[in-house]
Amino acid sequence: MRALDRFVSHFTNRLDSKGRVSIPAPFRAVLTRDGFDVLYVHPSLDAEALDCGGFALVKEIDTVLSRFAAYSAEHDVYSTALLGDGEALKADPEGRIFLPERFKAYAGLGDEATFVGQGYKFQIWEPGRFRIHLEEARNQVRSLRKQLGARGAADQPQPRGARE
Repeated sequence: MRALDRFVSHFTNRLDSKGRVSIPAPFRAVLTRDGFDVLYVHPSLDAEALDCGGFALVKEIDTVLSRFAAYSAEHDVYSTALLGDGEALKADPEGRIFLPERFKAYAGLGDEATFVGQGYKFQIWEPGRFRIHLEEARNQVRSLRKQLGARGAADQPQPRGARE
């Protein structure tokens, strides 16, 4: 069986007395396969959470920045938010990272953190906030599916011979 090359599922881990938290083993495995020896972390642009990842996340950031001319106002604000406010964190041999206070405050983290897979990246959430966010996401998906229902059926691939 081939291992996944993306972050999936969610896990909640405790922060220890020194403020360290263990990156879930499946997420560490993805980072290892990605070849990234540190974890890149920045405050999410869209949520009170932290965006985290390896080369795949950094590549996505580079793609966003490449849409703007160098030295443009847009490039400057995006690079400040995505690179200037981020950090490369080194995990210890047990897979724990130390989250700086500013990151814990931004995400509202206390004694637990929920790691949420999002494919090329993962997020770190305060568990209660994540439960609310997950329910809102499910509701939005249900609404979108209803909106796309009639349109989507016509756009779906048909079985062989269905239109012939």
